[in-house]
Amino acid sequence: MCVKVSKPLPSQVIQGYRLSKSTVIYLLEKIEHILEFSDNRNNSIPPINQLLIALRYYATGNHLLAVADMGGTSLATSSRIVKRVSQAIVSLRREFIIFPDTNRDQDRVKIDFYDIARFPNVLGCIDCTHVKIQSPGGDDAELFRNRKGYMSINVQTIASAKLLVQDVVARWPGSTHDSAIYQNSYIYRKFERGEYGDSHLLGDSGYPLKPHLLTPYLNPTTSGERKYNEAHIRTRNVVERQYGVLKRRFPVLAVGIRLALNNAINVIIACCIFHNICILRNEQQPVNNDDVPNLEELIARGQINNMAFSDRPSLSYGFRRNQITQYFDNL
Repeated sequence: MCVKVSKPLPSQVIQGYRLSKSTVIYLLEKIEHILEFSDNRNNSIPPINQLLIALRYYATGNHLLAVADMGGTSLATSSRIVKRVSQAIVSLRREFIIFPDTNRDQDRVKIDFYDIARFPNVLGCIDCTHVKIQSPGGDDAELFRNRKGYMSINVQTIASAKLLVQDVVARWPGSTHDSAIYQNSYIYRKFERGEYGDSHLLGDSGYPLKPHLLTPYLNPTTSGERKYNEAHIRTRNVVERQYGVLKRRFPVLAVGIRLALNNAINVIIACCIFHNICILRNEQQPVNNDDVPNLEELIARGQINNMAFSDRPSLSYGFRRNQITQYFDNL
């Protein structure tokens, strides 16, 4: 008796792997040469099967044993496949995670941000999010325990107005403060050297106020300061939305990664690369189970009332923010 096996519908492919069939094939063409084995000894697993196993892990966050059962492989083999595919995807980092360096790209990004709430000269919005991991072990394991009590990697990203990940830093323990991550990053050094002129990033008040990093007023008193804060929060909300879409698309980032530390870091970066590919290829966004935070929710969560830094910066550091405040006061 012949049993007919029906092909999965496009919606089922997206639900199971978070990518459409065409995008899976597009990715396969990018990394197939890395995943191919030199011979077929021991019935080596084809690159497409390796990619689908890794995607299934990213898309569910299940134990590797469940992913292995789905892929018809052993637990050890699935673990090696996820490691191998993640490394292959990370090799595409320079192609898909790009901070705007040319004048043309910068102008395009600034226009996109300006269209949100008329905030000028914004190149990106910066924030950090915690990705849960298993204890890495060793003498420094407790460094990974964050203020909420679980082990994590504190991941910094810079978002574009279109929710693209323009930069990602995914190597710092969960106990590390957001501002420390930024001030030890390559992007920070480039801004400090003045490579981006009068352009700036937007961050919450957990970051120190800098000429290139603008934070909200903690206690706005004038009309200009209130307009500045409102535009700042509406514009900076893209990074919150980016995390929402990223973790809904790849739930492994939300439920936690049960892999060795270096492999967990590669999974995080690989998911950011996939996220950018999805946006560039107009993939449909995952179902929104959690509402995107609005202005009132951001205020209630303390993201514009964080006393980690003083609201009385030095004159040189506050000058840029004062200029933009005056601009909003005249609108």
